[in-house]
Amino acid sequence: MLKIYNTLTRDKQDFVPIEPGKVRMYVCGMTVYDYCHLGHARVMVVFDMVYRWLKATGLDVTYVRNITDIDDKIIKRAAENGESVYSLTQRFIDAMHEDERALGVLAPDREPRATQYIPQMQNMITRLEENGLAYQAADGDMNYAVRKFIGYGKLSGKSLEDLRAGERVEVNDGKMDPLDFVLWKHAREEEPEEVKWDSPWGKGRPGWHIECSAMSMDTLGKHFDIHGGGADLQFPHHENEIAQSEGANRCKSVNVWMHNGFVRVDNEKMSKSLGNFFTIREVLDKYDAEVVRFFILRAQYRSQLNYSDAHLNDARQALNRLYTALAKMTVPVEIRSPDWSEPYSRRFKDAMDDDFNTPEAMAVLFDLANEVNRSHSTEAASILKSLGMTLGLLQRDPEAYLQGRHRDLSMHEAAGSSDQGSFAGEHPFIPPGMTKSVQDLIAERAAAKKARNFAESDRIRNDLSKAGIILEDGATTTTWRRA
Repeated sequence: MLKIYNTLTRDKQDFVPIEPGKVRMYVCGMTVYDYCHLGHARVMVVFDMVYRWLKATGLDVTYVRNITDIDDKIIKRAAENGESVYSLTQRFIDAMHEDERALGVLAPDREPRATQYIPQMQNMITRLEENGLAYQAADGDMNYAVRKFIGYGKLSGKSLEDLRAGERVEVNDGKMDPLDFVLWKHAREEEPEEVKWDSPWGKGRPGWHIECSAMSMDTLGKHFDIHGGGADLQFPHHENEIAQSEGANRCKSVNVWMHNGFVRVDNEKMSKSLGNFFTIREVLDKYDAEVVRFFILRAQYRSQLNYSDAHLNDARQALNRLYTALAKMTVPVEIRSPDWSEPYSRRFKDAMDDDFNTPEAMAVLFDLANEVNRSHSTEAASILKSLGMTLGLLQRDPEAYLQGRHRDLSMHEAAGSSDQGSFAGEHPFIPPGMTKSVQDLIAERAAAKKARNFAESDRIRNDLSKAGIILEDGATTTTWRRA
């Protein structure tokens, strides 16, 4: 049985769907005012992995991941750019979708945008007000009365006194208590009209936390199975979601809370506020998108992920080993659904069912690669591809991957295809500093060898090696890959 670590209970629990055979999952998505960075990529890839695994084990999954398209940072950036909020957010939503496709991330079943759910947010705030949990302050904002909700702090594990002492919440003179948070922001005169909505409490816009409560309830119901997001959202965002959803509906909102660990650079969390972030696009300029996906998944999702070129280079070499094993097969390898009774597949499933233990699952992939290298078994190769498929890996043509042909395209061209390997052959690779393609140089080398001009043959091999191209001579043909 699948076990998932539940942040709420702080232990691994058997996962039992509310409705047998069906799973409803909500994940907090991006605030779209800039390009996504590698921290966002981890959220995308981790919960794509969860989504894929739940489906691979036969569950009917409804996956909802929202878009925050109204926020203080969005309004500020649009004003700085001299453009509308809609223009800004649509541009970065399009960019986010390109990044996702490049990383092999499946589209969620639903992708609600906050601005499309203003009535639902207002209805929830009204219920909170009726239940004595919301009040309008002198400055016009509608706030949540934290101390009136019994159980506040159960997700973060902190008491109200601990939270108050830590000064985790900005003090506002209009609040009854510094811990209270805003549900509806009264319209500011300097803000554009497009971010002002009519409401029972005057013109304004929603606070951040109420957005996810309203969208998750409208798309998945008052009580659903899994809620996920980055560890930075555990407090205050997810703590406040619980207070809002359970305070409005007077029932449990979520069974399992999942949080992926931070991406760190030089022992600090990667974030825009610290200025130590790398956008997905910057990383994909240097590394194959599947290498980046592999790098993210080779770490257990709850652990910290340390970003460096050395770690990504190591991930590239590891993924190369898997593709090299598949490239040695002389017959097409069939891709099929895994047979979980088969020994390698059983080990893989046991690892994934242990709180999505991808490092252990990947160890099975390398054992399979070793078996393929030893026996050239088409059965082992098929199992390798089938298990890789459940992680969104190893589905491309091995030769195209190893030769890095996709790197000759822009990321935007590659992102437009669900199979980057399909571009193979259309763009013959010409090494830096050379005027001929690798295939042309291989042909010249073969001709030199046939003429017993071994000095010329060695020169071509050495020149290619200096350009990062490795030649591998077989019994009848020569293949190549990037170093």
